[in-house]
Amino acid sequence: MFMLYKGFKELLASSATAAVPSTAAKFYAAAAAKSASPKVAQKTPKKPTTSKPKTKKPAALRSETRPTGISKVTLVSPALGQFLGAQQASRTEAVKQIWSYIKSQNLQVTHHGPSSIPWFSANAKNPNNRKEIFCDEKLKTIFNGKEKVGFLEIGKMLTPHFVKTT
Repeated sequence: MFMLYKGFKELLASSATAAVPSTAAKFYAAAAAKSASPKVAQKTPKKPTTSKPKTKKPAALRSETRPTGISKVTLVSPALGQFLGAQQASRTEAVKQIWSYIKSQNLQVTHHGPSSIPWFSANAKNPNNRKEIFCDEKLKTIFNGKEKVGFLEIGKMLTPHFVKTT
């Protein structure tokens, strides 16, 4: 069987080399010539552009950006105006001033004790809860007379004090 295969292989090899020696030789010679020469990348020339040249527009001068949203200064209610000392304020400034007042008056203390606040023993279920702010008379005018306010409620309680403008 091996002899038959060997003979067949020789037969095919001899017919293939006899039929296409020039084509194969040209192909291998061209490949050898390419690999021997150094490869240099050829750049394709760019097409000329036909678009118009862009004209530079003068940049708009921005002197100051106008505040919007919670940083916009608006009219406030008389109660909040009396607390802040101004009839116009932004929400951020109002909240900052309220928090500075709460901290300066020690209204967020972890433990007040019954002698410092008369309603403490009746209303304080958790004296270590710093999320609760105990309102004094000045804060009660802003927070609808509530004794205690959660720190997340402050923003909600201030909403009616700001006059909506269109």
